[in-house]
Amino acid sequence: MNPALLLLADSRLPAGGHAHSGGTEQAVTSGAVHDVPSLARFLRGRLHTAGTVAAALTAAACTQATTCASPGGVESPWAVLDAETDARTAAPAQREASRTQGRLLLRVARRVWPSPVLDELARDVPNPHHPITLGVAAHAAGATPEEAAMAAAYHAVSGPATAAVRLIGLDPVAVHGLLADLTPDLTAVAAQAHLAAADALWGTLPAYSSPALDLLAEHHARAAVRLFVS
Repeated sequence: MNPALLLLADSRLPAGGHAHSGGTEQAVTSGAVHDVPSLARFLRGRLHTAGTVAAALTAAACTQATTCASPGGVESPWAVLDAETDARTAAPAQREASRTQGRLLLRVARRVWPSPVLDELARDVPNPHHPITLGVAAHAAGATPEEAAMAAAYHAVSGPATAAVRLIGLDPVAVHGLLADLTPDLTAVAAQAHLAAADALWGTLPAYSSPALDLLAEHHARAAVRLFVS
C-alpha cells in the first residue's frame, strides 16, 4: 500500500472531514443510532449504498487522472464525472456537503501533492464533489484506483463511527471493533469499484439509492443546533 494513502485516509488531514458526521448526528437525534449494535447496522448500510457509490466515483476519477490533460474542443472529463456524481446524490444537503469537502480537500491536496492534474481539476470544476477530488488527489499521491476506492470506502464508515463516539460517548474500542469487522466488506467494495471504473463508461457506475441517508441529511440541514456540518 502506498503510504500516502494513509495520509489521505487520516482524519487529521486538514481538509475539514472531521466536521462531517456522514448522517450520524441526525441518526442519533432521531434515535436510529443509540448504541454499538445500532451503529453497526448504520455503518454497514452506509458502506453498501453511499459508500459503494463514492468508492466507484473515486476510482473513476483516479483512473481518469492517469490519462493526459483534457483534449481541447470537448467537454472536460472532470465536468462529466462531476455531473455523474451530482446525478447520484439526490439530496441537496448531501450535494452541498460533498462539494464543501471536495473544495477543501482540493485546496489541501494542491499544496501537499502539487500536480498538473489537480490544477486541471481546479480549473475545470472549481467546486468539485468529494469523490472526484479524492480520486485525483490519490493519483497525485501515487495511489492506484483500487487504493483510492479503499480510501473512499473507509471514509464512508470511519467518519460516522468517530462522530458516534463523540456524540453519545460510545466505547471507542468497541467502535473500532466494528470497523475491523467491516474489513472484508471494505476490501470487496474497493475491488468492485475498481472493476466498475476500469472501462471509463461513467454512466454505468453504480447508483445505489440511500433514501434514509438523504432524509437524515435534509433534516440535519434544517436543525437549529448542529455540532457537525453534515
